[in-house]
Amino acid sequence: MPADLAVIGLGHLGLPLAQAAVTAGIDTVGYDPDPRPYAELRAGRSPVEGALTASEVRRMLSGGFRPTTDAAELGRVRTAVICSPAPLGPDRAVDLTALGDAARALASRLRPHTTVLLESAVPPGTTETFLRPLLEEGSGLVAGRDFHLACSPGRLDPGNRTRTLANTPKVIGGLTPACTESAAAFYGRLTDKVVRARGPREAEMTKVLETNFRHVNIALVNEMAVLCHDLGVDFWDVIRCAETKPFGFQPFRPGPGVGGHGVPVDPGCPPHVGRTAGHPLRMVSLAQEINDRMPSYVIQRCATLLNEHGKSVRGARVLLLGVTYKPDTADQEAAPAREIATRLMDMGAQIGYHDPHVLDWRVRERPVPRADSLYEAAAAADLTVLLQQHRTYDLQGLAVKAQLLLDTRGATPAGAAHRL
Repeated sequence: MPADLAVIGLGHLGLPLAQAAVTAGIDTVGYDPDPRPYAELRAGRSPVEGALTASEVRRMLSGGFRPTTDAAELGRVRTAVICSPAPLGPDRAVDLTALGDAARALASRLRPHTTVLLESAVPPGTTETFLRPLLEEGSGLVAGRDFHLACSPGRLDPGNRTRTLANTPKVIGGLTPACTESAAAFYGRLTDKVVRARGPREAEMTKVLETNFRHVNIALVNEMAVLCHDLGVDFWDVIRCAETKPFGFQPFRPGPGVGGHGVPVDPGCPPHVGRTAGHPLRMVSLAQEINDRMPSYVIQRCATLLNEHGKSVRGARVLLLGVTYKPDTADQEAAPAREIATRLMDMGAQIGYHDPHVLDWRVRERPVPRADSLYEAAAAADLTVLLQQHRTYDLQGLAVKAQLLLDTRGATPAGAAHRL
């Protein structure tokens, strides 16, 4: 059955886009070669933690959304949006394998006058030098002449009910002006504001800048938090004071590590466009190094606190609170909790956890005991570590009940706990 839109990749980017399209009355099919998302969606469940609720999935299905694993559906749409994952590989280069697979599946079925959009977070040049050749070779069509091609990187904030696709400006960069306008016409049905970039590279680089901005600023406050602890300075009070400045400052807060779907990228040397010698983003590399050290620093603080209270990490009962990467969501993407738990287990600690949004949590494929009663578990634990400040946590009450509390988010009242 023909559809107006095909969303390729039913992950953290694709699902919210498909939901917005169905809500706007656009006949939408969702394609993913992995049978698991199809099975979960057909059963009325979200295949991605924290992306959609079960009721939202059911509303999408009743609104006409059709998940499929049949790539033949891609040849019957007017618009195709590629939302395939583009994670960092072991060499910290962006892995475009899933994007390439999606492009080849679409290319063999691509029809003239179709609009193809890329939402995946990719290095500058990917749309033109990686995606375009695959689409043209597989279809025999020419981008910009026979079909429209544009990049519009995803900009959603998982779990944020205030900032949705509808009220978040959409950046679009087309291969040609006509490509840009075709993309703008589509996204204009979903969002209040469309921002036209000069081209695909500018749109791609916008996402790189936004992601790196977050990581660099978090690295700055993480490094200052470590310094201030050594100097006996209350860094959380420093932030409170600094954020009163009405210009030239945006507050970021330290934490046990940086999670999320947006990974820091150095676009100077993407493998598919050739190396650009002498232009690495050194600040991004350093920021990643600093942020990657934070789980180790949390472990160091845990060991020091236990030692100061006459206890060793080995054999200590440690309760981890909040194992997601953001508050008030079930999304665990790259959350530091797993690395922290692993390191504590390696040191001989007995780990338990509590998270109102995560009912089953595994480390090294082994289930971690989940606390049923938060206060009782905190009172029984030698050390409680707040890794994520979910709204449901009564931190003042928790500070009273816990034998020893390390707050890595600065969320507890001043003096109620040991802060990062």
